[in-house]
Order: sequence, then structure tokens, then C-alpha cells
Amino acid sequence: MKEINRNVPVFCGAVDVGGTKIASALFTADGDISARDKTLLDRAGGDAAAAQVAGRVEALAAAAREAGGRLAAVGLCVPGIAYSATGRVWAPNIPGWDQYPLLEKIRGHVPSVHVPAISLVLESDRSAYVAGEAWRGAAAGASDAVFLAVGTGIGAGIISGGRLLHGREDIAGAVGWFALDPDFEPEYAEMGCFEAEASGNSVGRKARRELERGRPSILSDLAGGRIEDVTAETVAEAARRGDALAREIGDKVALYLGMGIANIISLLNPDVVVLGGGLFRAADLFLDPVRREAARWAQPLAARAVRIELSRLGEDAGLYGCGRLAWNALDKE
Repeated sequence: MKEINRNVPVFCGAVDVGGTKIASALFTADGDISARDKTLLDRAGGDAAAAQVAGRVEALAAAAREAGGRLAAVGLCVPGIAYSATGRVWAPNIPGWDQYPLLEKIRGHVPSVHVPAISLVLESDRSAYVAGEAWRGAAAGASDAVFLAVGTGIGAGIISGGRLLHGREDIAGAVGWFALDPDFEPEYAEMGCFEAEASGNSVGRKARRELERGRPSILSDLAGGRIEDVTAETVAEAARRGDALAREIGDKVALYLGMGIANIISLLNPDVVVLGGGLFRAADLFLDPVRREAARWAQPLAARAVRIELSRLGEDAGLYGCGRLAWNALDKE
């Protein structure tokens, strides 16, 4: 057990590693952020990216000292799979991070991880998201909660009975692979049916495909005449303006989202499903239809008991989750 000087304020840190950025924050025990930073991730990946993460840990330790305290633990999350037992990660958007020994590399870069000891806690980003929302967000107080992240892909962080679910290979929550269509399309083999039909990337892809087929729409005009530049954001704006194609795509995506969420509700019977990620920046278009479809498809008792809410923490969900996990680790020591 670690010996803690009760006269010195203790802080915990959070490092949220994304595909293009690293965000970090220093947390008090009350969940307040006393310092924070964000920087671009080194696109070279590998050891260069790990050195950046280690640098954020060192910066958090320095910030804690400047505040008259010390850094006791740091929670880290990555966009992929975190093998907490080995300290390795698989992050497909970061070059060289395939079974990469991230914790070992950080400890090699940061002597203070050993003396004085700083605990390191490693999680997937989706698990951090749900932990953050359960601590200070839309799932606060819930012992059974799911965070559904819908952006370039689709994934879920799951808390059941107050515990994060990981599964045998730390892959629990890979709901992008839900089978929602009996007609197997080739793209399902690469990303899963749910993700192929309802992610932010899929919205843009569906729109571009229809435009290339000659469907009339204002989408091309909104993208400056460049079909290749049509994105989910373009589709959302066109739908707000009443464009028939954009609304058709939005309705189909809402159907798939509702079906996927219904499966989550029926399987896990959560208190709350929190919706986050880039697609839900267009919540004015998607939230109500998604709620209706989820209620239509889910087990009735579970559907009546659940709340479907937007994330309250937004892009900070990962930071708050990492902070919470760091404090949890400290409490167990």
C-alpha cells in the first residue's frame, strides 16, 4: 500500500489520447479541473507519440507540484483497445500502436512514475467516456449505463452493476459490429453492419453515392460543387433546409441508430444510454427519431425504464473518465 502524506494535497491526472490530439487535465478529489492542456498528436505515432503522452504525465506532475501538492495517479485512454493486464494497446489510427507496450514506454520516459510512485490506469476511450458521464455527466448516479459514441465509427462504453465491462479480450462494447441487416454488404466485413449504416462517415458516404448516381439535391451546392467534400455535416445542413435526399438519409440512419440502441437496451437493461460523438452535434435532427425507434424496437419494460440522453460533457467525457478511473485506482490502494 502506498504511504500518503495527508498534509500534502493529492491530485490525479487524465490523459485522453485521440487519433489526432492529446488532451490532459489535473483533477482534484471533488472532480474539479485545476489545469488542462491540448496538443496535436505526433502523426509519426509509435515511440514519438508515446513520448508525447509521457510528456503530458510529466507536465501534470509539475502542475501538481506548482499547486503545492503531488500527482498520485493518472488515467489514460486510447482510441481502440486497451489491454489493461499487459499495458499494451491497439489503436488503429495511430501508426505503430498494434500491441504497443504503452505503459512500459511511459515508465521508461518518466522516472517520477517510479519515485515517488504514480499509478497508471489504462482504458479504452469508450470506457473512459461512460466513466466520465457516470461521474459528472448525464449518467451521474447510475449503476447501469452505456455511452454510445457515434462519430467516424461506433462504439460503446458499458457500466453494469457499477463496474466497467471489458470482456475476455477487452473488446466489450464493439457494438459497431451489431448485425442489423440480413443482406451482408462487403463493407460490413471491415467495420460491421451498424457502423457501416449509422456512423458519421456512413452518412457522408451514402450521400456521395446517391449524388454520383444523379440524385437531385442541394448537397453538392453546399459543398461548393465538390461531391467528394460532402460530409455528415453537409447532410445535416441540407436536411435543415428541407432537402429530400438529406432527409431520406437522415431517416434511414435514425432507424439504424434506434435499432442498435434498442438492442443495447434489451441486452443490458441500463438506467441510461448517453449519446455522444460528432453525429450528435446534429441532435436537433436525430435525437427524437432515435428515441422513437429505440422505444419501438426494445423490450417494452426495459424501454420504459431507460433514459436516452445527450452527453453533458461532450469532448471532455474522456478526460473526466480518466480522472475518475485514476481516483478509483488510488482509493483501492
